[in-house]
Amino acid sequence: MTTLLTGAAVLGGEPRDLAIEGDALVDPSAIDRDRAEVIDASGLIALPGLVDLHAHLRQPGGEQAETVASGVRAAAAGGFTCVFAMANTNPVADTPAVVEQVHRLGLEAGLATVRPIGAVTVGLAGERLADMTMLARSAARVTVFSDDGHCVHDAELMRRALEHAAALDAVVAQHAQDPALTRGAVMHEGPLSAELGLGGWPSVAEASIVARDAMLAELAGARLHVCHVSTAETVEVVRAAKARGVRITAEVAPHHLLLTEELVRSYDARFKVNPPLRTDADVRALREALADGTIDIVATDHAPHAPEAKLTAFADAAFGMVGLETALSVVQMACVETGLMDWAGVARAMSTTPAAIGREPGYDAPLEIGAPAHVVLVDPAARAVVEERHLRGRSANSPYLGRELPGRVLHVWHAGRRTLADGRIVTEEVGR
Repeated sequence: MTTLLTGAAVLGGEPRDLAIEGDALVDPSAIDRDRAEVIDASGLIALPGLVDLHAHLRQPGGEQAETVASGVRAAAAGGFTCVFAMANTNPVADTPAVVEQVHRLGLEAGLATVRPIGAVTVGLAGERLADMTMLARSAARVTVFSDDGHCVHDAELMRRALEHAAALDAVVAQHAQDPALTRGAVMHEGPLSAELGLGGWPSVAEASIVARDAMLAELAGARLHVCHVSTAETVEVVRAAKARGVRITAEVAPHHLLLTEELVRSYDARFKVNPPLRTDADVRALREALADGTIDIVATDHAPHAPEAKLTAFADAAFGMVGLETALSVVQMACVETGLMDWAGVARAMSTTPAAIGREPGYDAPLEIGAPAHVVLVDPAARAVVEERHLRGRSANSPYLGRELPGRVLHVWHAGRRTLADGRIVTEEVGR
């Protein structure tokens, strides 16, 4: 089947045609238009398939909240064609058996590529390194290692992890949270946390770990990736490390680009997340850092939870928010509609750069003839209220329920196979 997309604004630029044949983009002028499926893409933005370097798909062990299959449905609905699944499953993804299971489940689901992330330490316990070499050599080809949800706090252990990763051309993605500074913390530390009587989480707990790890990465000649940057202080640490030539990259979660600590006044646990929602000043600094490239990418930190984990007192509730289906809309609202970024910048932050960091070939390619056909069509003029009944994942702990967001993902092709059509998941049987 050949598909012709007519008049698409590629990366928000001048309208042109795109053609998909098999699993690749081909020359639109060379196809037989009479035999092609033609889709009028006038008014739509064409982007490379989105790549999420940080998602929690929960399987194995957390299937009540999410499975790989339900997670990739949400991913496809949000425009993602590749998702990196974090290691904090049960059992932990610290052995070839577990990462290969997640890899296999992704192949069976078929709607997006699923790349398992391997644990840095055995059981995420922070005591001894997992066998990173075995994980990298497994059928899952692990290229990213992280104890996300837990900081690798021991400096010697982190140094050795970075050295091992360097030898494998892999990257260590650090959850930057000093546990000694965040005991009992459930929200950003400041006047509001004191007013609400909730344990405060100081910005320095994040920035200090990033500063240490940047020096360790410099020492090891390794690649360090900083998960979910949330503070202006951390932005400055990353900026300074890049200026020194440290091989450091950083991500920001969509919710940290839009939401602030003020939402915690409601004591609604949908707004409890790790790291916590911060101040207006932090949000502004994060947006600017993403626009100027100090922060390299947007990663969802999609963290589904069963209802009972959130329907409790704020201090006792689980941390985390779902985000795969709303990420692009939030970035449009926070960065495109504010004039900080254009759609080419969105493609850099949500497609090509995360693929390059994760060493996922084919997903870092521009929308050019001969490139793999990972394509997303977005209607930037659409607006809709986020409703639970529209979410495709297994959990509904979205901070945007009842809120109007811009943009709508209409069509997605993953390696030439259509996974979303007019906003609906394409469910036909897929090859293995």
